[in-house]
Amino acid sequence: MQDSILKGKKILIVEDDLSSRLYLNKILEKTEAILLNAGDGKEAVELVEKDPEIELILMDIQLPVMDGYTSARKIRELRKEVKLIAQTAYSFSDDMEDMAASGFDDFLIKPIYSGQLIEKLSSYYENI
Repeated sequence: MQDSILKGKKILIVEDDLSSRLYLNKILEKTEAILLNAGDGKEAVELVEKDPEIELILMDIQLPVMDGYTSARKIRELRKEVKLIAQTAYSFSDDMEDMAASGFDDFLIKPIYSGQLIEKLSSYYENI
């Protein structure tokens, strides 16, 4: 089962909207991944600095304190190997270029559906 690929993987969810964060947590709980949460970009960077076991980050772009682009660049300076996936309501080509330039590996367009989310995250572990 695809869900089991994420079991025990440490995933950081960076989302300032509480209902969106709860929604993402609810979807990923069934995978048995270890879930951490941050409400802004600065908190996300601090968590990555403190926890070298974070393997994958699902990050909103529009965040308070420090936006997703800035956070991604700072996280890339700390950890080249971590997988960074942007979650955004925008899908313009300029946004895609900004995401790539900031160090994101991939993106999901909101609204995010459970099957889409699990499939995207699982794809990073299928060939390990």
